[in-house]
Amino acid sequence: MTHTPTFLKKLRILIVDDSAVVRGVLAKELLRSGVEVTQAENGQQALDIALCKEFDLIITDVEMPCMNGIELCRRLKSNPRTQQTPIVILSSLDSEEDIKKGYKAGAVTYITKAQAKESLIETIETVLQKTTFQRGRTILVVDDSSTVRTLVEKGLKEVGFKVVKAENGRLALDVLKREHPDLILSDIDMPEMNGEEFCQAVHADPQLGAIPFVVMSANDDRPIMRRMLQLGADAYLVKPFNIDQLVITVEKLLSDKLLILHKEKERLETEQKLILASITSLCCALEARDSYTRGHSEAVSYIATRIAMEMGMSQEEVDLVKLGGKLHDLGKIGVLDSVLLKPGKLSDDEFAIIKRHPVIGADILRPVPSLAKILPIVLHHHERFDGKGYPQGLKGEDIPLWARITAVGDTYHALTSDRPYRKGMDRDEALQIIESVSGSQLCPACVDVFLKMELWLGDHSAEEPIQPCPEEEKPSRENLIVLPNARAARTRT
Repeated sequence: MTHTPTFLKKLRILIVDDSAVVRGVLAKELLRSGVEVTQAENGQQALDIALCKEFDLIITDVEMPCMNGIELCRRLKSNPRTQQTPIVILSSLDSEEDIKKGYKAGAVTYITKAQAKESLIETIETVLQKTTFQRGRTILVVDDSSTVRTLVEKGLKEVGFKVVKAENGRLALDVLKREHPDLILSDIDMPEMNGEEFCQAVHADPQLGAIPFVVMSANDDRPIMRRMLQLGADAYLVKPFNIDQLVITVEKLLSDKLLILHKEKERLETEQKLILASITSLCCALEARDSYTRGHSEAVSYIATRIAMEMGMSQEEVDLVKLGGKLHDLGKIGVLDSVLLKPGKLSDDEFAIIKRHPVIGADILRPVPSLAKILPIVLHHHERFDGKGYPQGLKGEDIPLWARITAVGDTYHALTSDRPYRKGMDRDEALQIIESVSGSQLCPACVDVFLKMELWLGDHSAEEPIQPCPEEEKPSRENLIVLPNARAARTRT
């Protein structure tokens, strides 16, 4: 057992075996991976422990005194407190009959001790991934029989699924307004709206049509089966069916769906990488035109990312803010050099050309679905909190938060960088100006977070991290240097 993946860390596993040597070997391997291990020497002791403490997985032998592993499985699966805990049987008994008994008792898998050295850790990983996946999935059960609904619900909950129920198709459609299940199980013969009508209604809705639909019916007529499959059903189970058969069908359909989603995600990620490589080339071409702006996008991205992190955003949101910061000025590729690089004051017409760059950038990115979430950053990073910005004159919190964050980083780096039309300011002066325009040009909440970050905000790049700023160097509200209106109107970031 050499493979010790990091996913095992912080998990709680109960090992049940009457051999102290076996328990010790298993515990040593799991402890090395950061697992919290509890040991029990027989089924009764394990049951008592499991009813008092929650575990992510239980590994048990079969032949033990007081209570064997098969009986332990049955007891654990019959108790609501422990019925969703996955159980792996690890035994020296390897006959087909022994293995069948283990599965019938409720074990998710059965491994012989001869196989354990090579496959136990891998098996645990597979079991926990499957269990985690199932615990996050909801199944909608639609049947006019309360007995069927109860039996199906019990079987699905035992393996970790969440279940919602409805008595007929019409009530099921009401449920679908509140819930978005991962799979639908439906009878055919029901009052008010039967399964055929319900299946048609589900597949007529673009938001519901991708949900796997499984028919469970006492009608075993082949034409009916073909009809339901033509309407969009993914599987057809004939009643009376074995609950294990139902569970396996559900798991298989959801696993197939997950595989498709993973492949689609990989395709989109590959597409995004190729497109970003092309867009990065455009950004490099843009910055190659103007030595003054070289590194600006990376610096703005860095500052915006730090603000997003300080605000407690999720990793996904932080990554999107980072990407949006890098691409926020992409539209300047469409601005003439005579305007972009002009060393003197811009005319009104020239400033109008500069003001088009957020729209140009958004238009470049808009055809790429995977970049849709960062469009607000590119389009709105020049909006002002008082509504006097561009391109749409949005005001206050109508401006997307990510754009407000980016605007702070954009303004700060523009003030501290040398430009064709002026020298860059020192850090203290720039911070005073940032504070002075809080609530007018910039979002107060974003500015507050920016100023509270204990960072040294001098000239920097992604390769030169911003260093901590001593508390006494932070700007105060005394002796603020206010940015004159004329200057503000012509500050090009």
